[in-house]
Amino acid sequence: MDKIAQLIAEFGFPVVLALGMGYFIFFVWKFVTLALKPALGKSYKELIRLLDQIRMLDNDLIRLQQKVNTVLEYKERQEIIQDAEEKKTLKKRKK
Repeated sequence: MDKIAQLIAEFGFPVVLALGMGYFIFFVWKFVTLALKPALGKSYKELIRLLDQIRMLDNDLIRLQQKVNTVLEYKERQEIIQDAEEKKTLKKRKK
């Protein structure tokens, strides 16, 4: 603490404060470049992997929905055909 007071007395408060801010900026820059950038890069790669998985799942859901729609259409057609056959047999019985 004495050294800081001595530096303020010798160089003035603005100069000492500017040096302190410079050290702080250097410390923050060093932390960002050494710690945060690699973590962000890893997170970015993971995000891309997850987005690819979501796209694949979406495509799977689309294919599954198409299959379900096809089965439902086939079932409706079968019901229509069955109803028509039942009407024919009823008409034959009435005659």
